[in-house]
Amino acid sequence: MNDYIATYYNPEKLAKAWVVIERDFLRETGVTLYITLMATLFAIIIGLPLGVILVTGDSKGIRPLPKPLMAFLNGLINLLRSAPFIILIVVLMPITRAIIGTAVGNAAVIVPLIIAAFPFVARLVEGSLREVNPNIIEMSLSMGASTWQTVTHVMLPESVPSLITSFTTAITTILGYTAMSGAVGGGGLGNLAITQGQQRFNQAVLLAALIVLVILVQVFQSVGTWLARKSDKRLKNT
Repeated sequence: MNDYIATYYNPEKLAKAWVVIERDFLRETGVTLYITLMATLFAIIIGLPLGVILVTGDSKGIRPLPKPLMAFLNGLINLLRSAPFIILIVVLMPITRAIIGTAVGNAAVIVPLIIAAFPFVARLVEGSLREVNPNIIEMSLSMGASTWQTVTHVMLPESVPSLITSFTTAITTILGYTAMSGAVGGGGLGNLAITQGQQRFNQAVLLAALIVLVILVQVFQSVGTWLARKSDKRLKNT
């Protein structure tokens, strides 16, 4: 243990780590937040309606869709969810280049992040909507509400606390994915930990990046939990 500390946390290593922390950490934390929030936003924009379709278009849903279409959607979601993110980055480089004009940089990592995350969000939304009391849905339909009205005025409002919890899970997962942004020349704390920490054998930089990432996860989780509790009508009535 003493040898490990003497090797990786000696005054020289700590001095170099402090230079990196002062010079780069604030900027790379901002990059990590930018990539995470943008990817989460677009993953929700795509994943939320897709999750609604998975529930309402099911054979037992309120608006069943053709079985081949549902099989295709479920198969696509399962395929994208099963693909390792680091491989997805490489495979999607031509698509990323076609969309934003380049396959490298901070903006380039957002595209594969969205494609990796929206199926995950869709499944989370599906799970949240399936928790809604079916009696409430049936009551809405029996009163003459359309499918759109039932979804927007009953299903989504009733599942808000669960959806917030799901989106919190999604944003923390995407935050973890950003550590691989260096594969396409992107920045962020993960890339900084690899280039300035691991590759230069400076464990102090790795530890500092880990601490900041853990703090960010805790902040997102705490805010998400607070919002979910505030929006839960059952807790307000107790």
